[in-house]
Formats: sequence, structure tokens, C-alpha cells
Amino acid sequence: MALAIAESERVRGITSPNPPVGCVILDENGNAAGFGGTQPVGGPHAEVMALKAAGSKAQGGTAVVTLEPCSHHGRTPPCVDALIEAGIKHVIHAVSDPNPRAAGGANRLKEAGITVESGLLATEVSRGPLRAWLHYARTGRPHVTWKYAASLDGRIAASDGTSQWISSETSRKEVHEMRAKLDAIIVGTGTVRKDDPALTARDIDGMPLPRQPLPVVVGMSDLPVGAKLQHTALHLRTHHPDDVLTALAGQGVVDVLLEGGPTLAGAFWRAGRIDRVLAYIAPVLLGDGPAAVLGAGVSTITDAVRLTVQDVTMSGPDVRISAVPEN
Repeated sequence: MALAIAESERVRGITSPNPPVGCVILDENGNAAGFGGTQPVGGPHAEVMALKAAGSKAQGGTAVVTLEPCSHHGRTPPCVDALIEAGIKHVIHAVSDPNPRAAGGANRLKEAGITVESGLLATEVSRGPLRAWLHYARTGRPHVTWKYAASLDGRIAASDGTSQWISSETSRKEVHEMRAKLDAIIVGTGTVRKDDPALTARDIDGMPLPRQPLPVVVGMSDLPVGAKLQHTALHLRTHHPDDVLTALAGQGVVDVLLEGGPTLAGAFWRAGRIDRVLAYIAPVLLGDGPAAVLGAGVSTITDAVRLTVQDVTMSGPDVRISAVPEN
């Protein structure tokens, strides 16, 4: 399953609005015989790719897959049919499919005499490559990760407004690699006026990576003439997060990074539309300066937004914290 998760991560960013599924086929002796990940929309799913790689070795073998094999006919035939026709005898999947149109694959496999197990490394899959898609399938909304970099005393810029660079080169490299696997990045018009960002994914030498997310600007005012995003961004003239997410869902966007300033972050918090926080905390002190979020709707300690920390990792000298709002 760990290998299947790696296949899932390898294709993350190219499959939306389909899930980035990974699959490994084991032969009847338990040896890895084929690997596969879901291809871009209209292409084969992970199971089909892995079966093709395994060939005749799939007969009597086991399919280990991150998501329950689909049982419906969309742009491609059902994956359960391919598994049955290949002679697979055992299927292990990490999480069940929450999409009612595609669910039921496990039952179809059982009806065909195939043994089915579920739940292996389910937490790792749900918090990993399938996190955004599972949210999208359950809610119909893109998954929003609010990413910010701050000093140890919670400032995102110095008192004179300068903010480059609070986080380390290691953290910035990590963020650019993450950008290349996302569907969209959102900022507000204020950030465009202040920082003139490009919102591209770049390598350590500043060169564009092969895959780029959709840049999105939110706000009513026009973008400054000559701004890097003037002719490349999707400009949504609204202040309401639900309008933004509805528009992006209509374009097949599943995984979103919110990189706007404190005002935009506050608007998403007030609307309850931040699904994960990814904070890079640098070991520096700035004293005065803007906070990471403004207007989040918290006026007293009883209104505080409580989060559950899922992961704490060093990123160079910085501390990276991944947390989700408590239910």
C-alpha cells in the first residue's frame, strides 16, 4: 500500500477532477508485478495502468489500490470489470469511494468471487494524496489549504511591509514543488497591488516547472496595468469565498492553495471555508508588523478557532505545521 500511495502522489495534480489513485498488482506469489497511477481525464485509471504493466502475472494475483475500484461507466469502463477480466483474486483498498455514482465496486468484486479488504493505511491515504479529492467528493467544493509563512511571534511582514524572505530557501523550494501539484492558487487584489506575484511553480534556479496551477485573483477592483497576473489569472470579481469555490468547482478545480493576505484569509475563515492550515514558522522575531489573519470573526476566547495538529515537521530551520479545524 505504501508503494500504491507513492504512485498516487506521483500523479497528484494531473488527474483533476478525477482522484489521483495509485495501484500495485502483486502476482500469485506476492511479488510486485505492475504499478500504475490514474492518468489525466479521459485516460486509464490506476488499476488499468497497473494491470497493463503486470500483464499475465496479474492472473490469480492481488490488487492493492488507494481507493475502492469504481463500478460505473464514465469516460472509461469500470475498473472492477478490468480486475475481474484479468483474473485478480484479491483486492485491498485503503478507503471506500464516497461518490455514490462510483461506489459499490467492492460489492461487485465480492459478487465475482474476489476477496476484498479495506482500511489498510486509510489515514495515510486520507491525509495524503487523496485528501483534497475526498473532500471534493463529499462536499462538492474544492479543498482549501491556507498556506502562510510567519515569524516566531506571528508576523507575516516587518513593520515597513517587507516580507521577503521570512521563510527559508528550503521552505520556499518545498512550496514551489507543492504548487506544481495543485489545481489553483488564490490571492486577493490587495496582494497583487502590493507584491505583484506571478503565482508560478519554479525550480531552485527560478525556472518554471512543467506543470503550473491556475492563478486566481479575488476582488472587485481592476488589476494594476502591467501586473504579472493581469493577463494570466482568473479574476473573480467577488468577496465571497463560496462564489469563488463555486466558480472553481465549475472548472474542475479540486485542490486549492490560499496564499492571499490576512484580509482574504479572514474572509475564508469567517465563511468556514479553510480545510487545512499549512504554516511555516521561521525562527525570527519581527516585533511590530501585520498578523497572518484579520477579521476571522473571533472577538473573545470562546470564539477561538480550534485546530487539530496532524503533522509537525522541520523544513530547513523552519517548523512546518499542518493542522485542520476541529469539527
